[in-house]
Amino acid sequence: MAPFQSFTAKLVQSKPLSELTRHLEFEMPHFRFVAGQWLSMKAQMPDGEEITRAYSIASPPLEGNRFALCLNRVQDGWMSNHLCDMKQGQEISCQGPFGDFILRPPMRDTLFIATGTGIAPIRSMLHWLFESDEAGAPTARHEGHQLWLIFGNRTETTLYYDDEFKRFAAEQSNFHYLPTLSRGEASWNGLRGYVQDHVAAIAKGRKDMHAYICGLDKMVKSNRELLKSIGWDRKSILFEKYD
Repeated sequence: MAPFQSFTAKLVQSKPLSELTRHLEFEMPHFRFVAGQWLSMKAQMPDGEEITRAYSIASPPLEGNRFALCLNRVQDGWMSNHLCDMKQGQEISCQGPFGDFILRPPMRDTLFIATGTGIAPIRSMLHWLFESDEAGAPTARHEGHQLWLIFGNRTETTLYYDDEFKRFAAEQSNFHYLPTLSRGEASWNGLRGYVQDHVAAIAKGRKDMHAYICGLDKMVKSNRELLKSIGWDRKSILFEKYD
C-alpha cells in the first residue's frame, strides 16, 4: 500500500469530457499510489476558509510523476469549479493516497460496474491491468480472467473514456465493454436502462468472481443487494460511494 503523502501538484492538462465534466492531469514529484485510491485536494476560498474535497484518481500508477482526475462541475460546488477553472501551470495542495477500493488478490473473473464519474477508479484499475511492458508486450496482470465493464450514464455524450474502453475490448479478448444508457437517443444501438438491469445476466450462478462498484449511493446499494440476492458473498463485492 502506498504511504500517505502531502504534496503540491501542478496542472499540466485540462480537457473536456462533456459539457460539465473534465479530465485533469497533474504532475508532482515522487507520488505513488495503488489503482483505485483517492486524493484529498485542498484550496483556500476567497474568504480565507480552507476547503477540502476527495476525488478518485482516474489514471493508473504507471505514468511517472502524474495522476489524473475525472470530475463534474457541481452547481454551487466551489472546489469542483475551482479545479475545472484551473489553468495549465497552476498548483494545488493534495494529501494522500487514501482508500482501500483496490483490486483484491487472487485475481478472478471480475465485474466492474460504474455510473458517471464513478468510472474514475475503475479506469485506473483497467489501465493497470492492461498495461504493456517497455517492449510493448502485455503484462497479463489480469492473468487471462474474464473482465466485464458495465458503464451507465444518461446519454451517449456522457460515456466518459468510451473510445478507450472500446479499444480495450478490441485488443483484449477477455474484456467485455457494456455501455448502457437510461436516456439514449433512438439511434443508440447499445444496452438501455440502468446498470443493475444487466448485472444478473453476467453474475447469476457465478460465485467465484469479484465485483467492483462505484457511483452514487442508490446505484451502489441496488447492485450490492442484487448480487447478494443471487448468492454472492459480500466479501466479493467491493464498492465506493460518491454521496
